[in-house]
Amino acid sequence: MSAVQIRDVRTILTQPGGVPLIVVKVITSDPGLFGLGCSTFTWRHRAVHACLEHHLKPFLIGKDAANIEDIWQSGMVGGYWRNGPVLNNALSGVDMALWDIKGKMAGMPCYQLWGGLSRQAAAVYVHANGRDKHEVTDNAQKLIARGFRYIRCQLGGYQGVTDARNSRPDGSLPGAYFDPREKLRLIPDLFSHLRQALPDEVELLYDVHERLAPMDAAWLAKALEQYRLFFVEDVLPPEDLEWFATIRSQCATPLAMGELFCHPGEIVPLVSRRLIDFIRVHPSAIGGVTPCLKLAHLGELFGLRTAWHGPLDVSPVGMAANVHMDVCLHNFGIQEWALRGELEQEMFPGTPQIKGGYVYPNDRPGLGIDLDEDLAGKHPCKDRVPGWTVARFPDGTIGRP
Repeated sequence: MSAVQIRDVRTILTQPGGVPLIVVKVITSDPGLFGLGCSTFTWRHRAVHACLEHHLKPFLIGKDAANIEDIWQSGMVGGYWRNGPVLNNALSGVDMALWDIKGKMAGMPCYQLWGGLSRQAAAVYVHANGRDKHEVTDNAQKLIARGFRYIRCQLGGYQGVTDARNSRPDGSLPGAYFDPREKLRLIPDLFSHLRQALPDEVELLYDVHERLAPMDAAWLAKALEQYRLFFVEDVLPPEDLEWFATIRSQCATPLAMGELFCHPGEIVPLVSRRLIDFIRVHPSAIGGVTPCLKLAHLGELFGLRTAWHGPLDVSPVGMAANVHMDVCLHNFGIQEWALRGELEQEMFPGTPQIKGGYVYPNDRPGLGIDLDEDLAGKHPCKDRVPGWTVARFPDGTIGRP
């Protein structure tokens, strides 16, 4: 059997919703055979595009599309410096596309390549936000009525409800001001209210989004323990990993971590020391499916489950890859799910569908998803500087977003 070579690598930038998406299309020497992958790094999409067009594309042309591991390894070290978010997202799109191609060549869905079904569908969690605890409760109840049983509840989003601009010094620089101590004052009461207002079997989650000082993070995790959360997300930034041992020693609140990791090895100490409960990396940020499968199998040996990052700034192609991993991995935990509009689903035929709080893959070969390139071209990406990432404390100091 002659090798199927990579003939072209195309990068498609599109914005069907509020954020730019980057999709990679790997075209092979076999007529009609191609694969799709997600390279979305929303806030640096032009940099990822340049990396793909000027560096990875010339590197990939002529290579055997079947050699996924070799392409991932050589693509990672080809520029000598490695494991940054731009390169990793670019390489992720190629990696997912090659798995999509391999599934199509085999005539089976990707989950069959990775071991077959461990379950028919994957449970998802969705988001309920609000300006006060009553609005959060109302929004959570609406989601429960739609069949969702895992709800992440936020008060005022990541920034909170306190207008921290009112206490900033004269002459302070612009930014998204927030009061980190608000979480200590309001979040325990939020979950006390939710536990009384919602059915007991509904699982609740919360995202700190790395916005607390380490000791405050430990205090909050301990305060939330009595409300039996399914997990707390990103309670600390990657720079403060040693503090996880302190939190673990103080409470049994389950912890999910990994959204901001780029090097697949960053999470290994947390896994090997059993300091977290869920591996919650952004799959494209660590390089795609290939490193995610390795992390998942490592985590299984230490009793950890998966909870891949799944916001709107993961394309439907990336979410399809997540779902294929979710249904085959024995140690799957939960899948974050952002509810998408009709335009995005029309643009990406085969987008995994939600039913009764579960997401189902289809049984088409590969990742089972396509892209309407004509429709994508009608919705070009908008260039803008994000404001929410310029997070500032009340005195104007830059904080973690």
